[in-house]
Amino acid sequence: QVQLVESGGGLVQAGGSLRLSCAASGSIFSMFVMGWYRQAPGKQRELVAGITSGGSTNYADSVKGRFTISRDNAKNLVNLEMLSLKPEDTAVYYCNAVRVVPGIQYDYWGQGTQVTVSS
Repeated sequence: QVQLVESGGGLVQAGGSLRLSCAASGSIFSMFVMGWYRQAPGKQRELVAGITSGGSTNYADSVKGRFTISRDNAKNLVNLEMLSLKPEDTAVYYCNAVRVVPGIQYDYWGQGTQVTVSS
């Protein structure tokens, strides 16, 4: 079992920045693929950024060049640095941990943190 706790959300003006953090419990954090998702009102949850256990990253086109995902396996942390924020980045941001072993997929979610970008 893995528990994920997000922090760092808030209200910021357009052009500003925020840093989200996700603290994970458990001793096998390094084996999980970690991701940040977001869900805006009336929209489906979407992947924002992901990072593998080896540090490979991928980003949604809408955030490339503005957001950076990173992880610290020693501290069981995954961060999302968000720069040049836009009103359309407003959403609840969720931390996700996924691990696939033969026949089983482990999938965990945090409770979410609100990010609001004012114009």
